[in-house]
Amino acid sequence: MASNDVESPMPAEPETGNKATVTALYEALARGDTETVSGLLAHDLEWWFHGPPQCQHMMRVFTGESAHSEFRFEPRSVTAIDDGRVIAEGWEGAKAYWVHVWTVKDGLVTQFREYFNTWLTVRDLRRLGWEAGHESPTLWQSGPRDLATRSLPGLVLAI
Repeated sequence: MASNDVESPMPAEPETGNKATVTALYEALARGDTETVSGLLAHDLEWWFHGPPQCQHMMRVFTGESAHSEFRFEPRSVTAIDDGRVIAEGWEGAKAYWVHVWTVKDGLVTQFREYFNTWLTVRDLRRLGWEAGHESPTLWQSGPRDLATRSLPGLVLAI
């Protein structure tokens, strides 16, 4: 799968460019284009996983332990939540639900958080002081309608 120099998409707006970078990464994964995927990841990528150990599919793809076709990540939504983070979510019926939180800087993914079979709420704690009675604004929340009746453990990611 030869590819010339890998350039990450960088439109004028950082949120748009970061979303385009993450979208390009998923597209490259779907094609099995490991050269493009590796060109979009920082060499010192910080990784965090929450879920059953057997569900660390993305880690196995990135490290070459498994082929990209073993588990297909097909996002149903990709959302830029601020100037550095992009959230993607996908699900395959009631058995597999995943959320990926990507941190992108200068067109490269520098941090990756993967949540598997976990309901996620992202709140911004930076905008509020520690004043009593104020709730932090919710930036993003899991939304797979297919899993509305299923019980999933929930986490709050504070940024």
